[in-house]
Amino acid sequence: MFSVTILGNNSAVPAYERLPSSQLVNIDGQKFLVDCGEGTQLQLIRYKIKYSRISHIFISHLHGDHYFGLIGLINSFGLLNRQQDLVVFGPPPLKKILELQLQVASTRLPFSLHIKEITGPGMLLETEDIEISCFPTDHRITCYGFSFCEKTITRKRLAAQGQPRRYAYCADTRYNESLLTYVSEYDLMYHEATYLDDQREKAELRFHSTAKQAAQLAQKAKVNRLLLGHFSSQYEKLEAFKNEAREIFPNTEIAEQGVTYLL
Repeated sequence: MFSVTILGNNSAVPAYERLPSSQLVNIDGQKFLVDCGEGTQLQLIRYKIKYSRISHIFISHLHGDHYFGLIGLINSFGLLNRQQDLVVFGPPPLKKILELQLQVASTRLPFSLHIKEITGPGMLLETEDIEISCFPTDHRITCYGFSFCEKTITRKRLAAQGQPRRYAYCADTRYNESLLTYVSEYDLMYHEATYLDDQREKAELRFHSTAKQAAQLAQKAKVNRLLLGHFSSQYEKLEAFKNEAREIFPNTEIAEQGVTYLL
């Protein structure tokens, strides 16, 4: 199974029971956490996800709504006597931040924590079956998107689908067609849509995108499906985001918390 479960779909401030960014990618039982906003571990519990099986965490950038839940999750792993290694990828300051948080609390983890710095685009993890890479987005601070790609598929799925599946997580970004290099013809693309298009100027100034812009990129990238997320707290209802995007790219869905999207 290749799936993406949405844990948080809001932007900077929690609102209307929507929490900041976080997702769980499951590839045949291998679990990867993508961003870890405030409340992530509560969502994992709420949706009955065995988060002890998370082996890697990928942090796109160091705005709080994408990583303020990380130290709490790591601490809980320790309290639950986790034994297996945990690997965390993120921009260079993350290592210093986590080490300081653990140091001032005199925390001793019962497992090995490996914090790996992302310093540019390229391969982060490769196994016999999958490849996970990162790519730059156009945001106010250094920010990366992530791609999750199968390398092999079973004969049964080869007959049904014909190719390995691919998922792209486009983290916070302004509309930028340089992303096409990294996400073209993917099965599923998540793209932020902080605002509706009547606030395009605000989106541009704040290094974010609108639903219409996300749909335009999905259309040009020729992806199969588009997931919209990272919604501004000024919006209580989200239906308008889907409607706006579907005018350009019909196969668009809202990234709903607690929903698992299959590839």
